[in-house]
Amino acid sequence: MTARQLAGWEKSGLVAAAESYSFSDLVHLTKLRTLRGHVPSRVIAKTLTACKVAGLANPFVEAEVIVTHPHRLAVKDSGRALDPTNGQLIFDFAGERRNQRVVSIRPERQTVNDLFLQGVKLEENPETALQAIDCYRQLLEIDPTHAAAHINLGTLLYNQQNFSAAERSYRRAIEAEPNYALAHFDLGNVLDETGRLPEAVEEYERALKINPQYADAHYNLALAYERLKMPRRALRHWRAYVKLDTTGPWSNHARMQIERIVNSEQLAIVWRR
Repeated sequence: MTARQLAGWEKSGLVAAAESYSFSDLVHLTKLRTLRGHVPSRVIAKTLTACKVAGLANPFVEAEVIVTHPHRLAVKDSGRALDPTNGQLIFDFAGERRNQRVVSIRPERQTVNDLFLQGVKLEENPETALQAIDCYRQLLEIDPTHAAAHINLGTLLYNQQNFSAAERSYRRAIEAEPNYALAHFDLGNVLDETGRLPEAVEEYERALKINPQYADAHYNLALAYERLKMPRRALRHWRAYVKLDTTGPWSNHARMQIERIVNSEQLAIVWRR
């Protein structure tokens, strides 16, 4: 995740500002990044607030937050998927879990979950990045359709500048989950990095088709259109970005780009019509 993403999440109330993060914080950030590829920040913030009111201090660690609709999240616990924003959430999740007998758990699923959390923990330290890669690869041998593991593996490979392998991971994430906006966004980034800008634009557009509120996709798409000498299209996405990110250095940069494009001689004439 980028500094721009983290700053935006802090501003949106999705994560508390901190100089360092614990393992549970890292799990929270990883899940947040995954959900952010599916639903707007305001929906996530509303759900987290409702969960905390219901007694879940860290919903991403204590329960399973799932996407049930492009603009709705639910908390799944003990086989139930409940919307915490409509008053139907059972408050004492911990007590319910303690009192309920677990009938069966697929061993391979438990292994997958353990490997994923282990990979997330190993990612925290750059010195254990190779171990994190091995961890995700072990997971994917068990479950080749685990889209989030493909994404995290791709990001580790991207950071190593192994762009071809990162691209394969992102494409496999999309194969596993075609409507995964984050996967399209990350694939766009690696295509951009390897000089395939028109293809990158297509992936950013796909991410926005899935989630029109994806601020980072608007930002990167605006940059891409400027590099393609298509300022009018860039202008549309700069404007969309500043509506989603109203303050901060990246929002200021977007506003500067809007002003520059509008004031350019060619577009100023079009703008005044």
